[in-house]
Amino acid sequence: MILSAVRSREFLLEQIRYALGFYHPRALDRSGGFFQHFNEDGSIADPRARHLASSARFVCNYAVAARWFKDVHYREAAEHGLRFIEQAHRDPRNSTYAWEINWQDGSREVVNATTYCYGLALTLQAYAQALQAGIKEAAKPLRDVFKLMNEHFWDAAAGLYADDADANWKVSPYRGQNANLHACEALLAAYEATSDYAYLERAQELAYNITVGRASLANGLIWEHYHADWTPDWNYNRDRQGLAQRPWGYQPGHHVQWARLLLILERHRNLPWLALRAEALFDEAVNNAWDEEFGGLQAAFAPDKTICDQDKYYWVQAEAIASAALIAMRKGKEEYWIWYERIWKYCQQYFLNAQQGTWHRVLSRDNKHYTASSLSALKTDFHLIHACNEVINRLNQE
Repeated sequence: MILSAVRSREFLLEQIRYALGFYHPRALDRSGGFFQHFNEDGSIADPRARHLASSARFVCNYAVAARWFKDVHYREAAEHGLRFIEQAHRDPRNSTYAWEINWQDGSREVVNATTYCYGLALTLQAYAQALQAGIKEAAKPLRDVFKLMNEHFWDAAAGLYADDADANWKVSPYRGQNANLHACEALLAAYEATSDYAYLERAQELAYNITVGRASLANGLIWEHYHADWTPDWNYNRDRQGLAQRPWGYQPGHHVQWARLLLILERHRNLPWLALRAEALFDEAVNNAWDEEFGGLQAAFAPDKTICDQDKYYWVQAEAIASAALIAMRKGKEEYWIWYERIWKYCQQYFLNAQQGTWHRVLSRDNKHYTASSLSALKTDFHLIHACNEVINRLNQE
């Protein structure tokens, strides 16, 4: 691979096509939705388990592909996924969205009825990206999901969203930045799909209150967990390190993801702090988590900046690729292109599963993949596809 080639639109489009090629059409369940857990050889590991996050992310993936490749089959797959979210995840009695269900041949069993703001944010993004792909029927449910988020999760005093609620919409005391990150990403997509400033205003509010407001309580970094009053909870899940959901420690992946979102926001709002914070967050991530011996960004570091989770996750590397490119184009600094190419080279060498066309989900510090989980556990290649998508969007403006 010639490194300069990774900067090209053609290379990035090919990565989207290649990644989606693993899932299409094998992920399509004709009775509804998408199969979401796969073995290393591409066979289906669990045909029943459906998570709202993955259901929504498949829609996003297919909508992006439909937009770039103009393939009716991708558009139909996105529409198929949207119907499943409304028919299987959503409870029409109270408009909650079940986080996890079992589904088989049209039969639905709720496994976890919790409604997560994170899940609603991904659902909002699915409708927004479907609308960008020309699926006009997504417009009304897009507005409806935004209304739900504001009615049940919005904390006006903090200017942020709460995290989760039970089947009766009783909100828990836990607060987290992750729901707000994904809400910000979804709202930016919603604004770009509709030009409705309500989405952009809320995205800007979330971005400032997390990356500046809450970060001021954590040495300029982004802590994950908070008490109900939005003061940092430094011990939440500290004794359960390595969790995929609500992990302890600073997450470099979320720092670079926020960097990407700040620069997308800057496309629409000319505010000097956005680019400054984006560059600072990216620098903190690579300075504290890049593995000089084995390459790649490690999963988490503690408040004293020692590594507390050495594993390498595909989504972290993908988000770093996107943010490095966006900063390079925005700031005109070659050092960020160097990071972009370095991370691409690392991922092509270690994360790419060349036999199947997808990326391993997680590697050990020395870049060995965990065979049993390398493709399963909410794995859709969403972050890879959307990293490429955002770089293409920015390249098209050059």
